[in-house]
Amino acid sequence: MARQWCEGHSTPVLCVGITGSPEGLLASGSEEGEVTLWTQEGNIFWHLHLPGEDDVTNAVFSPVAPGLLYVSHGKTISVLDPRNLKGAVEEFCGAGEEEINGLAVNETGSALALADDSGVVRVLELPAGKISRTFRRHTNICSSVAFRPHRPNNLISAGLDMQVMLWGLQKTRPLWTLNLQEVNEKGGQQKDRQLFNPPLAHCVSVATCGNILACAAEDGHVHLLRIGNGSKLEQQGALKGHSQGVSQAHFLRFLPHPYWLATGGNDGMVALWDLSQHPVVAPEGKAKPEAPAAHCRRPWGKGKNKPHPQKNSKTNLVKEGTVGKGDDEETEEGGDSEDFVGRECSSLNPTAGAEGFNPGPRLSFSHGNKVNWVCPALLKGEPSLVVADQSSSLTVYSLAGL
Repeated sequence: MARQWCEGHSTPVLCVGITGSPEGLLASGSEEGEVTLWTQEGNIFWHLHLPGEDDVTNAVFSPVAPGLLYVSHGKTISVLDPRNLKGAVEEFCGAGEEEINGLAVNETGSALALADDSGVVRVLELPAGKISRTFRRHTNICSSVAFRPHRPNNLISAGLDMQVMLWGLQKTRPLWTLNLQEVNEKGGQQKDRQLFNPPLAHCVSVATCGNILACAAEDGHVHLLRIGNGSKLEQQGALKGHSQGVSQAHFLRFLPHPYWLATGGNDGMVALWDLSQHPVVAPEGKAKPEAPAAHCRRPWGKGKNKPHPQKNSKTNLVKEGTVGKGDDEETEEGGDSEDFVGRECSSLNPTAGAEGFNPGPRLSFSHGNKVNWVCPALLKGEPSLVVADQSSSLTVYSLAGL
């Protein structure tokens, strides 16, 4: 049964975040700079209108100080504290080079990562907000970032250049890069479908184990990745349950196992997946077909709505980061550095399905409107999904039957 949380916003809600504490608050951000804090019963705790009226694109609580809330609006990140209701306690002005699309805080609370419209991935030291790293490998808008649990110095980024990248914060280049367009071609997707529904990456999420990634894409697929020893990309698969682009993918952290995934899309559908038997998650004993040798292809260039080919540029299915000066001893994860150099793209095993795994979602329903955000939440002990759409209200769906 769905419940509506109303009157917290006057403009469409763009993002939702929740604290990690059992009795914690929820935060939502909307167009024109509105931020609202909610109790778990759906009552408004605090409403704030940020200066400048830029859209609030992310709301992320600190995992170590649940009272601290980081919200992005325009190029700025504001730090809010519910114990101080007068306004932002601090602002990191100019944190992004262009409008910020994604925020993530690592599990130690020591680093805040952002993704922006220029394609930049930037890491800020906390609590000071000093810029410690700037990565410039995306060739189009960077839409999402996520830290790996148990590895606070590993960061995932994804963007509208159809690239997913794994970064080690001590290095200046990605440990690897996966081109989703090349993945689709190896999987036999028709080129005309790719032309109208390219796999632009909108949202990336990491399961609590730290090794399973989900990436929501414009081609209607949720791409799944498994990271192995030495931070190598070991296996790739995909879920198909949306008829239009998938805007959201988030792992749930409060169900019996960590491989429940919630997704939402432009088709107005919300789906819940049990991935515990998916071959990317549980590959033991499953046949893993050999991937064909990757070939080079021009990546799409800069452009927010329509991609344009770039000349004299080539991209492989998986591009390994090369080891530079000072990185020739060990990787962060303890593997030999040569593992990251010259490994053939064919070592990645794409997987579409496996015996015993139902490829469809465990639960799906029509929300009735294009989904802007899906936030898994444990509300007063009840597993729930909080959905934001083109309206100014939030919708809460109970998962108590699972």
